[in-house]
Amino acid sequence: MYFIRFLYWQKIKSSSEVVFEFCVIYNRSANIQIKKRGKVNIQQKIIRLSLSAFVLFMAAACGPTSEGSAAQVTSTGFVCPEPSPRIEFDSKEINIFTWTEYVPADIIDCFGLVYGVDVNVDYFSSNEELYTKMSFGENVNPYDVVHPSDYMISVLIREELLQKLDQSQLPNLQNLDAGLVDAYGATIDYLVPYQMGTQAIIYNSETVTNPPASWVDLWKPEFAGRIVAVDDNRVVIGMALLALGYDVNSTDEVQLEEAKQKLIELMPNIRVFDSDSPKTPLLAGDVDLGIVWNGEAFLAQQENPAFEYVFPSEGSIIFYDGMGIPPNAPHPDISYAWFNYLLQGDVFWLTLVDYPYTNPNTAALEFAKANHKDVYDAYMASPITNTPADVFAKGHEVEDLGTALQLYDQIWTAIKE
Repeated sequence: MYFIRFLYWQKIKSSSEVVFEFCVIYNRSANIQIKKRGKVNIQQKIIRLSLSAFVLFMAAACGPTSEGSAAQVTSTGFVCPEPSPRIEFDSKEINIFTWTEYVPADIIDCFGLVYGVDVNVDYFSSNEELYTKMSFGENVNPYDVVHPSDYMISVLIREELLQKLDQSQLPNLQNLDAGLVDAYGATIDYLVPYQMGTQAIIYNSETVTNPPASWVDLWKPEFAGRIVAVDDNRVVIGMALLALGYDVNSTDEVQLEEAKQKLIELMPNIRVFDSDSPKTPLLAGDVDLGIVWNGEAFLAQQENPAFEYVFPSEGSIIFYDGMGIPPNAPHPDISYAWFNYLLQGDVFWLTLVDYPYTNPNTAALEFAKANHKDVYDAYMASPITNTPADVFAKGHEVEDLGTALQLYDQIWTAIKE
C-alpha cells in the first residue's frame, strides 16, 4: 500500500523532484526517529525494506544536503506542509492513543518531522478498550491525546477523564464546517472534531443475489457464515434493537433481553467480528456482507466496485469522534500543536485518501478540490462518504447510558460465548 502511495505522490512531480526527495530520505535517515508502538513500528520496517533497494540505487545521485534547506519528506514520498501557525512548546515527545487504521501515517510522520519531536502512538479497536486503559489511573495513562467516539465522549467528560480545552490555542478550528460541528453540542468544549460517519450494511453484488435493504434482512438463513461485523457492542446490539422496532439507546431490560435472543439467532450468520479492518475479509472473499463503518465501505468499493453500501430502512447508526487531552497528560503543551497541525487543510486532506469518512474540515475539502481533484470528486460523488442530509437525519446516535451500559456489556459477553 505504501509503495502505491509513494507512486501517487510522485505522479505529478518531475524526475528531479523524485531524486531530491529520495536524497532527503537517504541523507536524513540516520537522524529521524519517529517512535511508534505496536504494528506501526513493523510497518515502518516494511516500508524501509521495500524501498531500500531503490534508495540504494538512488544514493549515488544524492550529495550532502543542508539541514536548513532540505524539505521534510515521509517514507512514502509525501512532502510535509509547514505548520501554519507554528505552535511553540517545550516538550520533546507526544503520546497519542487513537483508533486502528484511522489517522494517516503521513500525518503522524510529518508532525514529528516538522517539529523535530518523537511521536509515540498506541492503537485501540473499540471505545471500551480506550475506556479501560484511561480508567486505570493517572500512573497508567501516559497519553497526551486520546480519540474517543460517539457515546464514549460523554462518558469521559462525565468521569472527568478529559480536560476542558483552551479554545484560544486552537486557531485552526476555523477550518471546520460550523454546521457539522454543531452536531458535537457541548462536547466541543472538550474535543477537537475529527471525522463523522455512518455504520450500515455492505454487500458484494456479485455474490449476494438477494441484497439486504434493512437490518432485519441480515437474519436470513442464506447469509449463514457470510457476515463480518464491527466488534462494537453498542452498534451490534443497537442494530438488533432497531430490527425489533426499539430505540437504539433502550435501557428497558425486557427489550434488551429480546435483543440478546435476537442476536443469538444471528450468530450463525456472523463469521467474524473485526474492528481493526472489517474490509479485509470482504476483499479477501471470506465474507460477502458486513456491518461496517462508511469509510471502510468506501475503501472496499474503491478496490472492488461490486461492493454496495446500503442505508437500512430502519436507519443507520451514526457517529462523531474527535481528539481530547486527558487531565493528567504529561505533555499537554504539544497537544495543541498536534491539533492545529492536524486541522490544516493541506494536512487533513490526507484522510480523504487513506480513511475517507464524512469530513467536517472545509479547508481540507477546498485544498483537495484545488490540488487533487480526482480525490475530491470521488469523495463528493459518493453517498457513502458525502452522506445525504436526509440519511443523517434518519440515523441513530448512540448515547451515554450511565450505569445501564453494564446491561450492554452483559449481553455482549453472553452472545459471544
